[in-house]
Amino acid sequence: MASAAGLAGIGALVALAQVPPARRALARLRPAGTGPTPEQRAKAWFRVRFVGEGGGKRVTTEVAGGDPGYTETSKMISEAALCLAIDELPVTAGQVTTASALGPALRTRLQSAGISFTVVD
Repeated sequence: MASAAGLAGIGALVALAQVPPARRALARLRPAGTGPTPEQRAKAWFRVRFVGEGGGKRVTTEVAGGDPGYTETSKMISEAALCLAIDELPVTAGQVTTASALGPALRTRLQSAGISFTVVD
């Protein structure tokens, strides 16, 4: 229920942003160039669980790190770029996922950068 309410709220903000007076009012709430302080970013974190099932088995994994809005996102983008530029990657063709294209090289880089990957169950 909470996720449905969150999605509805985001949808309402997107709709309001299409109306010029509402867009200006929304822009005044958080002017461009403002964001969290370094102290706020240092306290921020994320933890995501993934559940996979196949072949009669089920596995739960967790990915966790620091501030997802700035710090960890920049690590993910930078390390993916370094993978593409430097690392020996699996041979792929067509449209593939990041995990298929960059393989364990990206996970290794992200772990070295402080993002954790854990098998929970």
